[in-house]
Amino acid sequence: MGALLLVAGAVLLLDAGGDGEKRGERPTTAPATSARQQLPEGVKCAGQDCTGQDPQAMGCGAAATTAADVTVGTAYVEVRYSETCKAAWARVARAAPGDVIQVKAPGANGGAARSQSARVGADGDAYTKMIPVDSAARATACAALGGGTRACTASGGRG
Repeated sequence: MGALLLVAGAVLLLDAGGDGEKRGERPTTAPATSARQQLPEGVKCAGQDCTGQDPQAMGCGAAATTAADVTVGTAYVEVRYSETCKAAWARVARAAPGDVIQVKAPGANGGAARSQSARVGADGDAYTKMIPVDSAARATACAALGGGTRACTASGGRG
């Protein structure tokens, strides 16, 4: 009987020295929440997390708007912007295979400019990966077309 009491007492003492929290109680501080947890369903990045990401794969394309556009020859060039993702990308349609599309924006607070480029495939359409921007007006899309023609959207609005 004495041995049994000794074992029971040891178990209670070991259990009392656990991890410092009382069983069944929640921690007194709430866990940190990330920006990703606050995004709408299907959206997988925002801001800097979208750098270099595919806008369709990351769920940013669904609610994007055309922030600026220009037509040169048959090619239609546009800046696409997602307010939810705080990111922009360039898209071109009706271009020739091999043409190049680029999205660019000045760096924040005097930092280095950001840009992404893509080459047009056989279907004549292409879009770039994303760059983070705090406003659609900060992004410009440019296309380098066959024959040396270069066209850019006007920054700051529809072009």
